[in-house]
Amino acid sequence: MSPGTTHGPEGVLVAVAHGSADPRAAATIADLMTVVAERATRRRLGVPDLRIAYLGHVPPSLPQLMSTLEPGTQVTVLPLLLTAAYHSKTDIPRLLARVGTGAQVTYGEPLGPHPLLLRALERRLPETALQNPAETGVVLAAAGSSDPEANATIARLAARWQAAAGWFAVRPAYASATGPTPAQAVTELRIAGARRVVVASYLLAPGLFADRIRDASLAAGADAVSSALGAAPEIADVVLDRYTEAGTRERAAA
Repeated sequence: MSPGTTHGPEGVLVAVAHGSADPRAAATIADLMTVVAERATRRRLGVPDLRIAYLGHVPPSLPQLMSTLEPGTQVTVLPLLLTAAYHSKTDIPRLLARVGTGAQVTYGEPLGPHPLLLRALERRLPETALQNPAETGVVLAAAGSSDPEANATIARLAARWQAAAGWFAVRPAYASATGPTPAQAVTELRIAGARRVVVASYLLAPGLFADRIRDASLAAGADAVSSALGAAPEIADVVLDRYTEAGTRERAAA
């Protein structure tokens, strides 16, 4: 979308994050939304009224936040989730259906898949990995889901990344719910002959899964493990793309 030519729906943008007991996660989401406001100004979108809600662990919950809005308020709800799975398909829509505040709600798509996510992943990798990608094996480590389609999305992203960047190989891995684990993927790449192995954390914020992926991957012999995507400018641009897409759908429906 070209800067200066697109506009999101007016009103409030409610970004719904997973939530974590780790305080670093909420701090990272707050930093991300600061970058979203900065990028919105740069793209001449106008800065929407940005609010953050969480699905668990920390307030405000989505129902709590929605209850503070005046009837008739135009609200765009965006799931800050990297794949479409239970939370975006079922959990958030069910919560919105129960709120009943009278707000005019538009529901946006999750962040992934989106072309900018590969750029964000590369931003977090060490420079040594990017200097000779043909010698570097990459583990694309996601949280994992009980939804097979969500896991398949990660596998497709890994294949696209390998084709686009020319890595030795990109292997999808999952911290929970399914396999292979990041440690298993690291071992497989070593056996396959990768001179170096790096793990790209396909997570939005630090917390339990990020720590689990880092510790297990390093123990298995990974050379480096990237930090969570966090407040990368590419992630902020994905949020804004989802916001403007929601506005386009709303106007088309009207």
